[in-house]
Amino acid sequence: MRKKILVLGKDGQLGFELRRSLAPLGNVVAVGRSECDLIYPLQLARLVRREKPDVIINAAAFTAVERAEEDAVRAMRINGEAAGELAGLAARRGALIVHYSTDYVFDGAKPGPYTEDDAPAPLNAYGRSKLAGERAVQAMNAAHLVFRTSWVYGVFGNSFLKSMLMALRQPEALRVVSDQRGAPTGAAFIADVTALAVARYLNWGEGGGFPFGLYHLAAAGDTTWHEYACFIAEQARRAGLAVTLTAADIQPVRSDQYPGISRRPLNSCLDTSRLEHHFGIVAPPWQTGVTHALAALADSRNLA
Repeated sequence: MRKKILVLGKDGQLGFELRRSLAPLGNVVAVGRSECDLIYPLQLARLVRREKPDVIINAAAFTAVERAEEDAVRAMRINGEAAGELAGLAARRGALIVHYSTDYVFDGAKPGPYTEDDAPAPLNAYGRSKLAGERAVQAMNAAHLVFRTSWVYGVFGNSFLKSMLMALRQPEALRVVSDQRGAPTGAAFIADVTALAVARYLNWGEGGGFPFGLYHLAAAGDTTWHEYACFIAEQARRAGLAVTLTAADIQPVRSDQYPGISRRPLNSCLDTSRLEHHFGIVAPPWQTGVTHALAALADSRNLA
């Protein structure tokens, strides 16, 4: 019998890619907020009771970092409490739950990449809500995988990459933060890693232990938002995308010079050694994924 995989957050950039990557593994049922709003616990319970999934993938989240400061209660409900409720429902069914967290659970004070064993200390409401979600999933005694991701982008949905492409078409010079470091990580890569892990789980027998737990999942290398923006400008032009500005038109600024109410870590780099050790996954350089995404966007516009 084909296994059933329930994906929440189908309308986000990660949910879009998960529908593709998980399709060969079983019967994928994907829902968005219109079908199940994480604000309402009864909707979650009804959904799981109706679908009876073998695997639950929670790609739904409150991702607006600035808005989370103004609506911390809603962010905590969606990112924290609902994640725990889904894990509880998964535990009662004996299902696997896959949940996604963020590099923003750290304060950025460490000089090198963060490991899964480093103590979280989020600086903002978004990071606190995502940390609460991690801990709620872990506390429910469900078979679980929690993936902390970094600077996620995709060809579908909203991201820094898509916003920068729009901004590069305008005549005015840009100002981009230059003192925060991290690794831009493609939603397609995250979805592919998820599919690999789920496939291993579905084929898991009683002969050996499955490596459940917390993992860092990010592209290799690191950059700043400013360097990332300059790379996008250069590669977008090479891909044939219509842009007006060049890297020379993008000015670096410090975090304290940039408007915003949410504090963000200066270091968002994640060590992915545990993922490589347990799943054999070697993360590609961040530049590779960004280049592929820009080429895909160029192809889609040429075909439109």
